[in-house]
Amino acid sequence: MRVLIADDEPIARQVLRELLEECPGVEVAGEAASGAETLRQVERLDPDVVLLDIHMPQSDGLAVARRLRPLPLPLVIYVTAYEQHALAAFEAGAVDYLLKPVRLERLRAALEKARRQLEGLRAARASAQAAPQRIAARSGGEIHLIDTRDIIAFRAAEGGVEILATTGRFHAPHSLKEIEERFPPPQFRRIHRAFLINTAHLRSIAPLSSRRYLLRLTGGLEAVVSKRMAGVIREATEW
Repeated sequence: MRVLIADDEPIARQVLRELLEECPGVEVAGEAASGAETLRQVERLDPDVVLLDIHMPQSDGLAVARRLRPLPLPLVIYVTAYEQHALAAFEAGAVDYLLKPVRLERLRAALEKARRQLEGLRAARASAQAAPQRIAARSGGEIHLIDTRDIIAFRAAEGGVEILATTGRFHAPHSLKEIEERFPPPQFRRIHRAFLINTAHLRSIAPLSSRRYLLRLTGGLEAVVSKRMAGVIREATEW
């Protein structure tokens, strides 16, 4: 597990580095001293996990986490002296929230949570690769074989389903339930009665109200879901 340490205090970064040396299977990928540098280091180093402080210059830790959330990785573990930000941190997708001074056993427990999430993400990817790779569909009187990687969503339609893909729109004579059984989670997820999305094409999740969230997918496709479903999707896709 490759970990990026993000804290504006050099002493705090050194303490975390020394603690991480006591955690088997963990490698320090690098360090960052500001929010902006954290984002640059994530892009450059591609870590699995970020140990992220809340109060940093050039974008605080909460803002950084919101920028990172659309990405499957890295996972975020907050390390801060301020307990009042815990709720906002978990709403931003944190794996855990550690208070300074950090105890070794508490850090190990947080990293173990992250490890389990990483294993789940890898299993989801393996399951997606093992799923059926193509489906036959019609468009303009012709039959096409559509690669599942190109499918953005299935939508219930008269006489079957409409396939919304990066290569166009097609029709298949299957019920949405049949499609759901053929293409199970985690790659495909039924978000409501008439819509099944390919989570690989999910681009963002944004709140519309206290109960509704907006999903944006490839090609500008949008769908509104409940807060509960948004949480299910985030958990399943490790957002």
